[in-house]
Amino acid sequence: MTSTAGTEADSDRRNVSDTVGVVVLGACAVWPLISAAGRDGRPEGVLLAVLAVAAGYAAGRMSGALLPVAAPCVGALAGLGLAVAMPHVAPGPQFTTPLGHAGAVAALLALATGSACCAAWATPVPALRFGLRMLAAGIAVAGAAMGSAAGCAASAAVLLCSLAAGRMRHRGPGIAGLTLAAALVTGTVWAVAANVLPAGPASALGGPLTEHRVRLWRDALGLAHRNIARGIGPGRFGELSGTASQSLQPDGKPHSAPLQQAAEQGLAGVLLLACVFCWILYALWRSPRSTPVVLTAGAALTALAVIASVGDALSFTTVSAGAGLLAGLATARPWVAGAPPS
Repeated sequence: MTSTAGTEADSDRRNVSDTVGVVVLGACAVWPLISAAGRDGRPEGVLLAVLAVAAGYAAGRMSGALLPVAAPCVGALAGLGLAVAMPHVAPGPQFTTPLGHAGAVAALLALATGSACCAAWATPVPALRFGLRMLAAGIAVAGAAMGSAAGCAASAAVLLCSLAAGRMRHRGPGIAGLTLAAALVTGTVWAVAANVLPAGPASALGGPLTEHRVRLWRDALGLAHRNIARGIGPGRFGELSGTASQSLQPDGKPHSAPLQQAAEQGLAGVLLLACVFCWILYALWRSPRSTPVVLTAGAALTALAVIASVGDALSFTTVSAGAGLLAGLATARPWVAGAPPS
């Protein structure tokens, strides 16, 4: 009776997280249409990103249930392959790290490392677990060989977090720590854009961030302040930003997901982006998978959030689909033959 009651309670919690996900992703698809109404907005890119996340999440849930070890392993190899091919197949100008394609490469490497580590924690075979961890370490080395310092650092951080997750008995503090890390990075980006940091930290961040990117951020924040309700409309930042229009290689992006949401979709857009991240962490918290798998996936997705806060990673469909796939893999209930349905 106790086991049956626990299974039913777990199923109810998963139904709640799935329902919240449907509502949040639905709102993310509807709000760009509202923001673009009556102006020359282009919500197609946002709708494609939402569709990619939803499709990736569904694919992850199904493949993770049937192949809890093989599916994330294949995902890791696919992510590495896409990261290697990204600079050669993606259209548009090549920006320096972590702008443009370099940000997408770093994000794919982090997600690939997270998938490999999730597969390692899912297998009971010690030799296979060791091999999958070597694959994760190899992905970090590949990032260094490709010249992606951000990708190498993100992959190494995910690998270290995954190893540390094996010593954690409860996932709640880990999830809270990941949420705090993402909030601190986002707050720092906002502070840099608003020019409210003290002189010391501001000068220390000025070099790595580059003056061009900081000016893009300040343009985005200025547009957000003047259009706080609905924003300027999806896809219109390049038209209204003086810095973007004067760039030698304009791509129409502020290269920060929170600031792009604020400028193009207003306050509601920022809140929806935050809700998506919080929903994923909540789904991981309620996941039936082991704590190391959950925290490893959370670390990889938090690394993606950090990269997206200072770069343009989420503008690439492969990154959005990969994020949804990893979240689905880490929240899937592995299917066991002969087990009663929950």
